[in-house]
Amino acid sequence: MLLLMIAFFGVIISVNVTMAVLANSSWTGLIVNNSYVASQTFNERAAEGRAQDALGWTGAFAAADGAVTYRLSDKSGSPIRLDAVRITMHRPVTADEDVTLDMVAQDDGSYMAQHGPGDGTWVVKIEADAGLEHPFRDVRRVVIRDGATR
Repeated sequence: MLLLMIAFFGVIISVNVTMAVLANSSWTGLIVNNSYVASQTFNERAAEGRAQDALGWTGAFAAADGAVTYRLSDKSGSPIRLDAVRITMHRPVTADEDVTLDMVAQDDGSYMAQHGPGDGTWVVKIEADAGLEHPFRDVRRVVIRDGATR
């Protein structure tokens, strides 16, 4: 009976320790470097977001054939000329595969970078310099399957 209890609790403890080690090594839990500083700029960022929404611009992100593309369109659907586009892609729970890409303008009004993100869920942060006071920001969660957005 004593050996059975020791084996039972031994399994439980070893599983808990294993899960804790895996959780600690896979994600730091860090969202911002300094939450106090981030809180000081929250209202400013919210105002920037409302001003950006008032423009009525829409962005389209896609990944296919080993490349990622982004297109920003105005209310009428016409492409907006941008001075620079930078995309940061990261996994929601790890920093191991983070990548920042500088996009290149294409003839059709879109912007492209050669990059084949791995399958799975990605958080894509796009900053586009459209000549405004602040960069146009677009953040979205995308799912990549077989090398293309779904």
